[in-house]
Amino acid sequence: MIESAPETGRIRVLPPEEARKIAAGEVIDRPAALVREFLDNAIDAGSAFIEVAIEGGGIRRIEVIDDGLGMGREDLALCWYTHATSKIRSIDDLNAAETLGFRGEALAAAAAVSRLEILSCTGDGEAWLLETGAGMQDSPGGMRISRGRRTRGTSVRALGLFDTIPARKRFLKREGAEAGLCRQAFIDKALAFPGIAFRFIQQGKLKHFFPPAASLKERYVLALLSPDEGAFLHEISARGQGFSAVVVVGGPELYRQDRRQEYVFANGRRINDFSLLQALEYGVRGWFPNGVHPVGAIFIDIDPSLADFNIHPAKREVRFRDPGAIHHSISSALENFTRHHGYAGSDRHTTGDNPAFDAVFLAGKTNRSVGSLDDKAGGKAFNNTAGKAGGKATASLAMEALLEHPPSFAPLPGRGWDAANSVCEGGHPYEEKAPEGSIRFAGRVFGLFLLVEREDRLFIIDQHAAHERILYNQFLANPIPRQELLIPIPFHTDSDTDDRFLENNRETLAELGIGITGEDGSWYIEALPVNWRQGDAETVREILNLRDAGENIAERWAATLCCHSAVRDGDYLDEDAALALATEALSLPIPRCPHGRPVWVEISREELFRAVRRL
Repeated sequence: MIESAPETGRIRVLPPEEARKIAAGEVIDRPAALVREFLDNAIDAGSAFIEVAIEGGGIRRIEVIDDGLGMGREDLALCWYTHATSKIRSIDDLNAAETLGFRGEALAAAAAVSRLEILSCTGDGEAWLLETGAGMQDSPGGMRISRGRRTRGTSVRALGLFDTIPARKRFLKREGAEAGLCRQAFIDKALAFPGIAFRFIQQGKLKHFFPPAASLKERYVLALLSPDEGAFLHEISARGQGFSAVVVVGGPELYRQDRRQEYVFANGRRINDFSLLQALEYGVRGWFPNGVHPVGAIFIDIDPSLADFNIHPAKREVRFRDPGAIHHSISSALENFTRHHGYAGSDRHTTGDNPAFDAVFLAGKTNRSVGSLDDKAGGKAFNNTAGKAGGKATASLAMEALLEHPPSFAPLPGRGWDAANSVCEGGHPYEEKAPEGSIRFAGRVFGLFLLVEREDRLFIIDQHAAHERILYNQFLANPIPRQELLIPIPFHTDSDTDDRFLENNRETLAELGIGITGEDGSWYIEALPVNWRQGDAETVREILNLRDAGENIAERWAATLCCHSAVRDGDYLDEDAALALATEALSLPIPRCPHGRPVWVEISREELFRAVRRL
């Protein structure tokens, strides 16, 4: 029993109603949290169809409708109480809980921060409506139950989120931003349960409809990719003691500039687990150009006794008993897949379906520039002209049209480059061996390519790509000199995300030669790298684009600097300058530009003679 505090005391026991509202904030911090919790209940009810509808970013209304088991009158009267649940009976049950929700907090929290209406029917012909939450304080027990009309299943509706807690409502984002978070919560659940049909309605308009899918891969494509991109998606299985996993991952034709389309799920819950995202990227290392990331998701099905899902109020984190085993299993499965499908570590880089296209692609000679900084969409599938049935491989060099076997780089077993750090290390599949011996400059073609002879081999060097890589290495190895601007460049941001990025990365940007001041949407650029030549709008765009680079800001900025500073297509180099550039290009440990394109292509005397039938 809590005794009354003395009049002079400072400690007070909060009234139960106020305590409930504060505690509810740990579970329901924004509309997307309600969407997630309501969806968990609908899935646990065995639903085959689920619909989510929101208005005002979910602040005015969130409604989730399912065709699951439903509740009778007695269950409905209890379901909204704190820690009321049908999923566990004691703390020991947590070790075996296989449902998405099990704490019994969601509906109680929803009732504490909104007006809650639940209409449910078990299929016996009787439907009941529960009304509770805001505005029901004068009703007996804080609720009202009446007869309703519906068939089997449940509709849960939350109205006026945080209307009774203005302090918390002020911290919500714009309605559009909150709607985006609700949509993401919806997609998270749809990805993990492909056998269920899902619909998402915003402001009365249907935004998404996902019919039941036959596989996790099929649902991922429908939810996040275009049909053309889906052709490059793969599904890989892994397993270990007490767990199994399915990894859906895009091939090297499919990439993004950030990690926003990388997901990790454990027993149907999306979780934050950086080490498993590392396993995804580690498993396909050497498969993608520098600075870009794969798309994909890891779906883990684990014995509940081997994982603790109860360490986070919103179940966003999981403690695995043996995380190293899961990490190793996933990365090993991906490595085996890439090796056996010819993407890495094999003598002939072909899948067997279209050897010509594979050879051209893996030499980096596709029609679309890999990882272009001007790709506003954040990465798309490559132009797969050669990948179509009966199609002929199209290379970026006219010489290759003469050759029966397109030239490709010969990998050195067990060596390659670290795409994240741009350094060579063991265990990676691609380090192109730099040629040896003296070179002779033979000329130039098409205003871009330098021709160099070395012994019995001809090297065709992309002067822009070569200069880019040389500058890139220099920018990463040395401090970037900066110059103060006589007149600062003012600009305004459009989102809180931009503001947070600039605020949190002032020091990092300063090390890259960028001086930034300001706050809350109003900013100034006061310094830029020496010899930066872009206009104000382009400068602001390039700096804000760095927010998608994650921890690779320095690499992304170095790639931007060298792209703008390198010699270009059509720039003329005299013979001395061309020979100097070619010599340095052929000595590069990683002969690829920062965007993944090869710096040079090698053609042997034998290949050239074969092309003109002189063998």
